[in-house]
Amino acid sequence: MKIGITSQNFRTITGHAGKTRRFLIYEVTDANSVKEIDRLDLPKEMAMHSYRSAKPHPITAVDILITGGCGEGFLRRMGSMGVQVIATAEKDPLDAIQTLIAGEALPPPEPHDH
Repeated sequence: MKIGITSQNFRTITGHAGKTRRFLIYEVTDANSVKEIDRLDLPKEMAMHSYRSAKPHPITAVDILITGGCGEGFLRRMGSMGVQVIATAEKDPLDAIQTLIAGEALPPPEPHDH
């Protein structure tokens, strides 16, 4: 399973998923095998808020996207592309992934003003 993380600084989970252009990508084969496999650093026009191409967006290659926050439109759009979005207040990417694969709920995100 591939898990993407919105991370503008490549260290922590950040919000505003529709405007994010930087993502950490992890491959998870089991609870003991979580490996960072890629970092996306996309140009401004590739942020989902602006992206309107018929070509698949690079982030649609993940199964799950963890973010610090997003709007309902982003949730619908990603869901239509087969990507489950999980918003959380957790800041550490590996802690979030470990919590998720342990079957536990991630802490809810801060309120999102859109």
